[in-house]
Amino acid sequence: MASLRSYKGLSPKVGERVYIDETSVLVGDIVLGDDASIWPFVAARGDVNHIHIGNRTNIQDGSVLHVTHKNQDNPNGYPLIIGNDVTVGHKVMLHGCEIKDRVLVGMGAILLDGAIIESDVMIGAGALVPPGKVLESGFLYVGSPVKQARRLTEKESAFLQRSADNYVQNKNDYLEHVINL
Repeated sequence: MASLRSYKGLSPKVGERVYIDETSVLVGDIVLGDDASIWPFVAARGDVNHIHIGNRTNIQDGSVLHVTHKNQDNPNGYPLIIGNDVTVGHKVMLHGCEIKDRVLVGMGAILLDGAIIESDVMIGAGALVPPGKVLESGFLYVGSPVKQARRLTEKESAFLQRSADNYVQNKNDYLEHVINL
């Protein structure tokens, strides 16, 4: 069983048909939408603000999700908001940012406080999205710091949804076939 922990009376809320790997840790004010999947060694802390993970979104192995606390200079802090049909690659760090729908975040990418990723965006592996940066819909972004590389092709745009759909199927297979020994 995954480690779901309450913090200051707030506990993760899990939608229907969700897969959470037993090695992951989710603490505090976290909401997981229906058909979401949390893969091995994910750490998510909704301790000083909230985390929302949308429907059919997958958070892959070794990713770290956190938030920024509310304070005098930033009364709302920075929660972590992830939309629907988002694919978050292996070992990604998401910190107090907002990701809209149908986004692919490449392996090892880092997205920082206040960054906003519009829908239908592809972020390359190893990219660094600085605080407050807005990534416009329909483009591929790469680099550290991230730069707009080019408009997505039709095939790439279609892949964003297919990637999420594939992970829903993987999640369903795991729910049906994984047996802890």
